[in-house]
Amino acid sequence: MTNPTWKIKLLYDRECPLCMREVNFLKRRDNDRGLVAFVDIADANYSPEENGGIDYETAMGRIHAVLPDGSTIKNVEVFRRVYEVLGMGWVYAITKIPVFGWLADKLYEIWADWRLALTGRPDLASIVAEREKCSIEGRCRVEKR
Repeated sequence: MTNPTWKIKLLYDRECPLCMREVNFLKRRDNDRGLVAFVDIADANYSPEENGGIDYETAMGRIHAVLPDGSTIKNVEVFRRVYEVLGMGWVYAITKIPVFGWLADKLYEIWADWRLALTGRPDLASIVAEREKCSIEGRCRVEKR
Protein backbone atom coordinates (compact mmCIF):
# COMPACT_ATOMS: atom_id res chain seq x y z
CA MET A 1 0.00 0.00 0.00
CA THR A 2 1.38 3.39 -0.94
CA ASN A 3 1.30 6.31 1.43
CA PRO A 4 -1.54 8.68 0.56
CA THR A 5 -0.78 12.31 -0.19
CA TRP A 6 -3.87 13.49 1.70
CA LYS A 7 -3.87 14.09 5.45
CA ILE A 8 -7.53 13.17 5.99
CA LYS A 9 -10.27 11.65 3.85
CA LEU A 10 -13.66 13.25 4.48
CA LEU A 11 -16.75 11.17 3.70
CA TYR A 12 -19.69 13.40 2.80
CA ASP A 13 -23.20 13.22 1.36
CA ARG A 14 -23.52 15.39 -1.75
CA GLU A 15 -27.31 15.10 -1.60
CA CYS A 16 -27.39 17.09 1.65
CA PRO A 17 -27.51 20.81 0.79
CA LEU A 18 -26.20 21.95 4.18
CA CYS A 19 -23.39 19.40 4.06
CA MET A 20 -22.44 20.63 0.59
CA ARG A 21 -22.12 24.20 1.84
CA GLU A 22 -19.55 22.99 4.37
CA VAL A 23 -17.77 20.76 1.82
CA ASN A 24 -17.58 23.58 -0.73
CA PHE A 25 -16.14 25.89 1.93
CA LEU A 26 -13.56 23.27 2.89
CA LYS A 27 -12.66 22.60 -0.75
CA ARG A 28 -11.99 26.32 -1.24
CA ARG A 29 -9.80 26.32 1.88
CA ASP A 30 -7.93 23.25 0.61
CA ASN A 31 -7.31 25.20 -2.60
CA ASP A 32 -6.34 22.10 -4.63
CA ARG A 33 -3.50 21.27 -2.22
CA GLY A 34 -4.89 17.76 -1.78
CA LEU A 35 -4.66 17.89 2.01
CA VAL A 36 -8.23 16.64 2.26
CA ALA A 37 -9.57 13.86 0.08
CA PHE A 38 -13.29 14.41 -0.41
CA VAL A 39 -15.29 11.21 -0.91
CA ASP A 40 -18.95 11.40 -1.90
CA ILE A 41 -20.81 8.55 -0.22
CA ALA A 42 -23.86 9.19 -2.45
CA ASP A 43 -21.84 8.16 -5.52
CA ALA A 44 -23.11 4.83 -6.89
CA ASN A 45 -19.49 3.63 -6.94
CA TYR A 46 -18.80 4.44 -3.28
CA SER A 47 -16.66 1.65 -1.85
CA PRO A 48 -16.55 0.90 1.89
CA GLU A 49 -13.37 -1.14 1.32
CA GLU A 50 -11.57 1.97 0.07
CA ASN A 51 -12.90 4.07 2.94
CA GLY A 52 -12.02 2.47 6.24
CA GLY A 53 -14.74 -0.19 5.92
CA ILE A 54 -17.43 2.43 6.55
CA ASP A 55 -20.58 1.30 4.77
CA TYR A 56 -23.09 3.67 3.22
CA GLU A 57 -25.66 3.44 6.04
CA THR A 58 -23.05 4.12 8.73
CA ALA A 59 -21.64 7.04 6.76
CA MET A 60 -25.12 8.48 6.30
CA GLY A 61 -25.83 8.30 10.03
CA ARG A 62 -22.79 10.27 11.21
CA ILE A 63 -19.92 12.08 9.52
CA HIS A 64 -16.77 9.99 9.24
CA ALA A 65 -13.22 10.44 8.05
CA VAL A 66 -10.34 8.11 7.32
CA LEU A 67 -6.80 8.89 8.44
CA PRO A 68 -3.72 7.99 6.38
CA ASP A 69 -3.01 4.98 8.63
CA GLY A 70 -6.47 3.58 7.78
CA SER A 71 -8.05 4.34 11.14
CA THR A 72 -11.39 6.12 11.20
CA ILE A 73 -12.90 8.93 13.23
CA LYS A 74 -16.43 10.29 13.46
CA ASN A 75 -18.60 13.14 14.74
CA VAL A 76 -17.05 16.42 15.88
CA GLU A 77 -13.56 14.87 15.84
CA VAL A 78 -13.85 14.86 12.02
CA PHE A 79 -14.45 18.61 11.88
CA ARG A 80 -11.71 19.29 14.40
CA ARG A 81 -9.15 17.30 12.39
CA VAL A 82 -10.18 18.65 8.97
CA TYR A 83 -10.02 22.22 10.21
CA GLU A 84 -6.60 21.56 11.78
CA VAL A 85 -5.28 20.10 8.52
CA LEU A 86 -6.50 23.20 6.68
CA GLY A 87 -4.84 25.57 9.16
CA MET A 88 -8.06 26.62 10.88
CA GLY A 89 -7.79 24.51 14.02
CA TRP A 90 -8.76 27.47 16.16
CA VAL A 91 -12.39 27.09 14.96
CA TYR A 92 -12.85 23.82 16.85
CA ALA A 93 -10.06 24.23 19.44
CA ILE A 94 -12.53 24.71 22.30
CA THR A 95 -13.90 21.22 21.66
CA LYS A 96 -10.59 19.80 22.95
CA ILE A 97 -11.70 20.85 26.44
CA PRO A 98 -13.65 17.80 27.69
CA VAL A 99 -16.88 19.53 28.75
CA PHE A 100 -17.06 21.52 25.51
CA GLY A 101 -16.12 18.47 23.45
CA TRP A 102 -18.91 16.48 25.10
CA LEU A 103 -21.41 19.29 24.47
CA ALA A 104 -20.32 19.67 20.84
CA ASP A 105 -20.71 15.91 20.31
CA LYS A 106 -24.20 15.96 21.82
CA LEU A 107 -25.26 18.90 19.65
CA TYR A 108 -23.83 17.18 16.59
CA GLU A 109 -25.74 13.99 17.43
CA ILE A 110 -28.99 15.97 17.53
CA TRP A 111 -28.14 17.58 14.18
CA ALA A 112 -27.18 14.21 12.64
CA ASP A 113 -30.41 12.61 13.86
CA TRP A 114 -32.50 15.40 12.29
CA ARG A 115 -30.34 16.21 9.23
CA LEU A 116 -32.44 14.30 6.72
CA ALA A 117 -35.78 15.67 7.91
CA LEU A 118 -34.43 19.22 8.14
CA THR A 119 -33.23 19.05 4.54
CA GLY A 120 -36.53 17.61 3.27
CA ARG A 121 -35.30 14.08 2.64
CA PRO A 122 -36.74 10.68 3.50
CA ASP A 123 -35.60 8.89 6.66
CA LEU A 124 -32.37 6.88 6.69
CA ALA A 125 -34.08 3.49 6.40
CA SER A 126 -35.91 4.63 3.25
CA ILE A 127 -32.76 6.06 1.69
CA VAL A 128 -30.79 2.87 2.39
CA ALA A 129 -33.62 0.68 1.04
CA GLU A 130 -33.79 2.75 -2.15
CA ARG A 131 -30.01 2.50 -2.61
CA GLU A 132 -30.10 -1.28 -2.12
CA LYS A 133 -32.99 -1.60 -4.58
CA CYS A 134 -31.08 0.50 -7.07
CA SER A 135 -27.99 -1.70 -6.68
CA ILE A 136 -30.00 -4.92 -7.13
CA GLU A 137 -31.97 -3.67 -10.13
CA GLY A 138 -29.03 -1.83 -11.63
CA ARG A 139 -31.27 1.10 -12.48
CA CYS A 140 -29.83 3.90 -10.44
CA ARG A 141 -30.85 7.41 -11.25
CA VAL A 142 -28.42 9.48 -13.25
CA GLU A 143 -25.56 10.74 -11.10
CA LYS A 144 -25.66 14.46 -10.36
CA ARG A 145 -22.32 16.17 -10.83
